Amino acid sequence: MPFKAILADLVAFPSLPGLPNGAIAGYVQDALARHGVEVAVVPGPEGDRVNLFATIGPRVPGGLVLSGHMDVVPVEGQAWTSDPFRLTAAGDRLTARGTSDMKGFLACMLAMVPAFQAMPLARPVHLAFSYDEEIGCRGVPHLIARLPDLCPAPMGCVVGEPTDLRPVLSHKGKQALALTIEGQAGHSSNPAAGENALYPAAALLLAIRDRAARLAAEGPFDPRFDPPHSTLQAGVIRGGAAVNIIPDRVEVEVEARAIPAQAPQAVMAGVLADLEAIVAEGRALRATHRELSSYPALPPAEDGALAARVAAASGHAPLQSVSYGTEAGLFAAAGVPSIVCGPGSIARAHKADEFVMASELEACCAMLRRLAERLDA
Repeated sequence: MPFKAILADLVAFPSLPGLPNGAIAGYVQDALARHGVEVAVVPGPEGDRVNLFATIGPRVPGGLVLSGHMDVVPVEGQAWTSDPFRLTAAGDRLTARGTSDMKGFLACMLAMVPAFQAMPLARPVHLAFSYDEEIGCRGVPHLIARLPDLCPAPMGCVVGEPTDLRPVLSHKGKQALALTIEGQAGHSSNPAAGENALYPAAALLLAIRDRAARLAAEGPFDPRFDPPHSTLQAGVIRGGAAVNIIPDRVEVEVEARAIPAQAPQAVMAGVLADLEAIVAEGRALRATHRELSSYPALPPAEDGALAARVAAASGHAPLQSVSYGTEAGLFAAAGVPSIVCGPGSIARAHKADEFVMASELEACCAMLRRLAERLDA
């Protein structure tokens, strides 16, 4: 089945993160089974979501993992000019949610299966499909944990996020937390009768702002990134019920994005210390936190062999770094050298009328063919 028809099928699944993914996972399984490819199902702890893993070729070390996520971001609040879950073709342009991020790459993976099978592969091509990437790479860690059982050690991994087919060597790591400050509710006619949670939350926000400024001024620095330092930002605050009620609970969502030399958890440790100090100093009754998402940075591989291989296959020079994060950092942390390279543009992702060009998918299929043909090199 050509990639365009496969993509039309894939985008028809509103495979939102945090929800059961049996429908799209079942489609991928069936598509592979039609070619006689055995699929390993790797469930997550949620019980209603799965990763998938398949191997084409000999079960020997040194294979290449092609990896992509099956989930897409929501469309609510966006002004689409066509049905976001129905592929709309206008010349070379293919529009639907997930066309660039990243069902276009999944369609190429599946479309290339017959070609992979027809090749005299000296080393295998592995196909990995994950869930819940869009809410913090929650699915793929369970697949990576099983990787030693699923296949002999691979030589590398290509994560097909949209990079205009430019191999991306590195990206920052991220941790996002929800911080909760609790006070005591009461009638606003006597503010002293309660504990207003908004005030310590405001102090915490100022502390976060100051920590972010110190990171920008003092580093550590890595000129391969823009900005060339780790960053810290508060993005969401929720608190208060009515102006005549003393607010007893405030939640602040904050994220750290860190250069490879600095773990995002290390950046966030200072924020958590500030949160604990608010309670210790008696400015709040309680304070808690929970993790929203986390993934490690993708550091450039010490051995540039994989980057050279993907650059030769794609026809594009490597790009040193990008500002967004991917599952590649998790594969790299598990000892699998990884590159980010896929069709489409990140500038189109998460927006209304997201699209990919059919010519971009053709180029991606050609890249995957060349990667497989040169696996014994």
